[in-house]
Amino acid sequence: MKIDVKPRSFFTIKSINLVVRVLVLSDLVVISSYGLISPIFAIFIVDSISGGNIAAVGIASAVYLLTKSLFQIPIALVIDSTKGEKDDFWAMFIGSTIFSLMPLFYLFIDSLVGLYIIQAIYGLAMAAAQPSYNAIWVRHIDRGHEAVESGVYNTFIGLGSALTASLGGFIAMNYGFSFLFILVSITSLIGSFFLLIIYNNMKTGPVIIPKKEKKS
Repeated sequence: MKIDVKPRSFFTIKSINLVVRVLVLSDLVVISSYGLISPIFAIFIVDSISGGNIAAVGIASAVYLLTKSLFQIPIALVIDSTKGEKDDFWAMFIGSTIFSLMPLFYLFIDSLVGLYIIQAIYGLAMAAAQPSYNAIWVRHIDRGHEAVESGVYNTFIGLGSALTASLGGFIAMNYGFSFLFILVSITSLIGSFFLLIIYNNMKTGPVIIPKKEKKS
């Protein structure tokens, strides 16, 4: 597939195939929505959770990263052992959906134990979503245009995160953390449900990545 290399085509992503386009747009919405929380999450822990302090912020991040790291490879091995892409899709979709629901759980916790449990579930969701997302991305990216399409992804995510990072504190200050968490969860769920658009494009049976044609 030949891609129009004009800058305008990068931002409209019209030249990119449907699967990659939907993956980019889904992550744009999901990750950008979480950008509303990221810069002020430490403040939420310190101000709103009993016993919350700077040490708890670090432990919460460690619980998420540890859980994600420990379960990512086992989940990926299960995904790779199953032929076709349907299992990849469901792991990605379910993981993304659970990930999107996580902000709602913050509304009901009042202890550090509850926070750490939520962070562990958060890590499990990402351990399922990320490897499967990457597998589908690798298989469907347009051959010969891997760099530009990866650049499009990073550009969209960077711009979206920059925009929402500047808004999260303003929203929390004026409307409270509860409103912010509900907003993030709803927006992120919308991004996750974008993925359903590409379900029928998922391949069944052994998946073979086409090789680039050698130049004569």
